[in-house]
This record gives sequence, structure tokens and C-alpha cells, in this order.
Amino acid sequence: MGRDLLAGRTALVTGGSGGIGRALALQLAAEGTAVALGFRTSRESAEQLAAEIAEQGRPVVAIEADLSKPEAPVELAEGVEFALGPIEILVANAGVGRVASYEEVDGALFDETLAVNLRAPYLLARHVLPGMRERGFGRIVFISSVAGFIGGIVGPHYAASKAALHGLTHYFAPRVAPDGVTVNAIAPALIEDTGIALGDPQQLAARIPVGRLGTPAEVADLTVAVLRNGYITNQVFSIDGGVYPR
Repeated sequence: MGRDLLAGRTALVTGGSGGIGRALALQLAAEGTAVALGFRTSRESAEQLAAEIAEQGRPVVAIEADLSKPEAPVELAEGVEFALGPIEILVANAGVGRVASYEEVDGALFDETLAVNLRAPYLLARHVLPGMRERGFGRIVFISSVAGFIGGIVGPHYAASKAALHGLTHYFAPRVAPDGVTVNAIAPALIEDTGIALGDPQQLAARIPVGRLGTPAEVADLTVAVLRNGYITNQVFSIDGGVYPR
């Protein structure tokens, strides 16, 4: 499967204003994809990125959405559909992760984290899947984390939300595969410019077998490769510098 598979499609990338989301949006635009950028607070960054994509001649829109609100995912998807047409590619990348120990994570923080990191991706997928199945084509990628496998260093709320994305992947994928829809997850570890303050980069790099943090472009490379390939589904792909061998 090559570039032509994605050309002319419409993609929604949540958390699209910076870091992994920005790299993904740029690579999808390079594939010939119309791109919708979902963002929460970074309006200036989202609009700058949208202008950059528009200069490449690609249809693009940036839409503000607070995915912690129950109604926001569907409202975001409907806004994308109004502006660009049916969503054929969903990359659920938006996430929150306040570093906290289990002693510090109360019910409110736990619920807030799962609302953005788990409920919103679920509701987005639930919204777009009927159209994808009817059209006979769809791609969904949940951006997870190595924390979903090993617990990680952000906290129990974050680890639980990311592990649950793996469960969604395995639930949806076999049910929609006969209709030409693939569902996968990407599990990065310690990527530059994610917006989560985890500590000194040099100390973090020392935890990683390859000796450095990953880059958003590397995550985007893997994600786009998965999106191109119609024979890959029901998988969780690690991209973590060797942190979790499996």
C-alpha cells in the first residue's frame, strides 16, 4: 500500500497543535490528505500549522474542542464533517497527563484524565465508525503509551487510561475489519515536545536503551505507515527506544 491510498482522504488529528500531533498532520498533508486539527488551548499554534498546511495546497481546518466535556468529541467530529466531509482517518492523539503518585491522584483527577485520554477517543471512534463501514474504508489509530504496558512514570491515572486504549483497539478491530476498517494503537515512550513535564531530558534519556528521547517525526513515520497498510489491524505498536521488549 502506498501514498495513493491516503491521498484525497479526510483525517482528524486530535491534539493537533504541537508535538506528535503537529508531526502527524504535516506528514498526512504530505500524503495528500485533507487535515482537521483538533486543539484545546493552543489556538495560535494550531492556526499557524493550518496556514502551513494550506500553503501546501491541502484542505485544512483547525477546530477548538475541550475533550474533557462529554459532548465535545461528537461536536468536534461534526464540525470536521461540515468543513471537510466524512472523516476517513481518525488519529486520537490528544491526551493529558499530570505527573502524580497514587497518593495524590484522587477521584477528580482520575476522572478528568480518563475523560480526555479514553472517553473522548471512544466517542470519536463510535461516531466515525458507521460511516467508515458503510463506505468500505476507514483507519483509526489511538496514540497510547508504553505506560499502558509497564505503568510508566506519570501516574496510575495516565497508565490506566492508556492501557484501556489497547482494550478499545482489540474490541473494535475484529468487529469492523470485514468492512475495510483497521483499528490500531501506537505506544510511544519519552518523546520530545509532548507537553508533559517529566523531568530533566538527560536523566530521562538514561532510562532508554538507545540513549535518547524519541522525536514526534519518528512517531508520525510509524503511524502513517500503519495508516497506509490495510492488512495491519488489531495491533499495538511500541515505539520506545527499547524500553519494553515484547
